[in-house]
Amino acid sequence: MSTEQYVERLLGEDSDLARVHRTIQEKGMPEISIASGYGRLLTMLVRMSGAKNVLEIGALGGYSGICLARGLKDGGMLTSLELLPEYAEVARGSLEAAGLGDRVEYRIGDAKESLAVLAEEGRKFDFFFIDADKESYPLYLDWAIKLANPGAVITGDNALLQGRTIDPDKNGPSVLAMREFNEAMLSDERLIGTLLPAYDGFTVAVVK
Repeated sequence: MSTEQYVERLLGEDSDLARVHRTIQEKGMPEISIASGYGRLLTMLVRMSGAKNVLEIGALGGYSGICLARGLKDGGMLTSLELLPEYAEVARGSLEAAGLGDRVEYRIGDAKESLAVLAEEGRKFDFFFIDADKESYPLYLDWAIKLANPGAVITGDNALLQGRTIDPDKNGPSVLAMREFNEAMLSDERLIGTLLPAYDGFTVAVVK
């Protein structure tokens, strides 16, 4: 048994999240939702940080959205950016089925454009979860810092890219972008960050 399997056994079955997995399979969507152990971590971090305004970049089927929304205070809101309208619709249905539909708003289209609009609107956020196209992670981090309230938490999934990030023979665009993102999360003077190496890697940073 792997350490990840041990964690998943301890967490047990979650009917809402299991429903998301089934829906993603039935619709032929990529089965790349955040790992269950890190999903629980998202809920905990949102709750612990007291975040009221959360920004998610990459909705997919709503798995991470449920985890984030579960941690929100009363009156808190999740803003979720998703490129594909059909994915956003699946995610919306997942959160509604979990009783969390009133805690999320979706912005559909290129996340870079949506982020610029949020900046124009003067929006600020207490928590960020980045789980979208890997080549854009450094740019998403820049936007997160711009849109962050002091003390905001920034998180990113897939930091290890199934081992490619740490393989010196792998130097594709996604790998180079993820290395840049990881280095910034851990060394940018505006942040206090670390990288958790379980599953496919998870970065966490706090904005000073």
